[in-house]
Amino acid sequence: MTAITCFKAYDVRGRVPEELNEDVVYRIGRGYAEFLRPRTVAVSRDIRLSSNALTDVLIGSLLDAGVNVVDIGVGGTEMVYYATFARELDGGIMVTASHNPPNYNGMKFVREGARPISADTGLQDIRALAEHGEFAEASARGGLQKIDLHADYIDHLLGYVDPAKLSPLGIVVNAGNGGAGPIVDRLEAHLPFEFIKVHHRPDGTFPNGVPNPMLEENRRVTAETVLRERADAGIAWDGDFDRCFFFDENGRFIDGYYVVGLLAQSFLARSPGARIVHDPRLTWNTLEVVEKCGGDAVQSVSGHAFMKQAMRDADAEYGGEMSAHHYFRSFAYADSGMIPWLLVTQLMSERGLALSALVDERMERFPASGEINRTVDDAAEVLARIELTYAGEAERIEHVDGLSMEFSRWRFNLRASNTEPLLRLNVESRGDAALMKARTAELLEQISG
Repeated sequence: MTAITCFKAYDVRGRVPEELNEDVVYRIGRGYAEFLRPRTVAVSRDIRLSSNALTDVLIGSLLDAGVNVVDIGVGGTEMVYYATFARELDGGIMVTASHNPPNYNGMKFVREGARPISADTGLQDIRALAEHGEFAEASARGGLQKIDLHADYIDHLLGYVDPAKLSPLGIVVNAGNGGAGPIVDRLEAHLPFEFIKVHHRPDGTFPNGVPNPMLEENRRVTAETVLRERADAGIAWDGDFDRCFFFDENGRFIDGYYVVGLLAQSFLARSPGARIVHDPRLTWNTLEVVEKCGGDAVQSVSGHAFMKQAMRDADAEYGGEMSAHHYFRSFAYADSGMIPWLLVTQLMSERGLALSALVDERMERFPASGEINRTVDDAAEVLARIELTYAGEAERIEHVDGLSMEFSRWRFNLRASNTEPLLRLNVESRGDAALMKARTAELLEQISG
C-alpha cells in the first residue's frame, strides 16, 4: 500500500511531482471511479503548466475504469459544476490548485448535481482505494467526448442580469494570470462595460505572483489601477475563479462580509421571504440585512461542503461566506466567482450608486477586523482558555464553528483551521471601530499567551 499525502479536507492538493504525480493521479482517478461508480464524468483543468499532463492521466484512468469522460477543456472549477448539473452527469473533476504556487496542483471532486465530495462524504474512501491500488477490471473501456461548453455557460451567467439595465461602467479586472480572463473576454461582447485588464493573460508560471487576492500585497495593483483609470470598480479573482473580490471606485478593498449583505439584499428584493445561508465568522450585518428585507437567515458551518449542504437543506436562494465564496440555488447550490460581480454591477446600475455608497453605511454600522491568522501549538487549549476568560461577560456562546462569543456591543469568532496549525480570528462591533480594534488587539494578545 502506497501512502498518498496530498488529500486535504475538501480536495487534493500538493507539490508536483513530490506529492502529486502521474502515478498518484492515476490511482486517485481509479479510486474515484470505484467509489462513485459513475457512468459519465466531466473533466476540466486550470492553466498550470502541469495540468495538461495530469489531466491526460486522469482521463486515462477513468476510461480504464469504464467511465465515459466529457472533456470540457481548460476552464474554472465552476465550469465543472455547470457541466455536471446542466448535462445531468454523474460527477466531475477539476484539476487545479487554485491560488497555490506554480509548483502545486490538485483536484476537486463532485458527484451528481454538482454535490461536493469532501473528507466526510467520500474523499477518505477515495484515498483508501487509491492507496490500496488494486482496481477491478472494467468490462469495457469508457468513451471520450470533447465538448466546448462556453456558449451555454456564458448564456447561463447572463441570465442573472438584464444587460439592457446595465450602465456603461469602467471596471478594472485582474485575473491574476489565472483562468478568469478568457471568460471576461467572452462576456465582454454582451455587456456595456469598459474593462481595464490587468494580468489578464493566462500564464501558469504566475509571473505576477500567485493569484490570491486575499493577500494584501496582491491587492495593490488592482487598487492603484482603479485610481489611475478613474474606474467605477475593481474585480480580482483567484486562479480557478471560484472566488471574486471587489474594490470600490476609491481603490478600497471591500471585505467579502459586506458583499454577502449586498447580495442578500439583491436576492430578497427579487424573492421576498427567501432563505439566506451565512457562516458564523461575522454575522451581525448579514442578520440585520436579511431581517430588514424580510428574509430568513440560516447559519452554517464554514467551508464549501457544509455551506452547500445547508443551501440544499434550506432550499436557500443564496448563501455567502466572508471568504468570498458565494452560492446560488440556480447554480445547483454551488459557488461561482462570475455570478457575484454581474449582480453587483447590476445593483450599481439600477440604483445609480457607486460601490462605496452601497457598502459604506453597512461598514460603519458593523466595523469588522477581517480574518486574522495566528500559528498556535495547541488550538484546543487556546480556545478553552479564551472561552473561560470571557464567559462571565458573554451574553451568548456558540460552538457551531469554533468558538463564537457575543456581547452587547461586540462579538468574535475564533476557529481552528482544518488544514494548518492556525487559529482564525474575526471580530466585529456595533458601530464602534475603536472598540472593535481594541478587542481585536486584546484577543490577539490572549492567543499568543
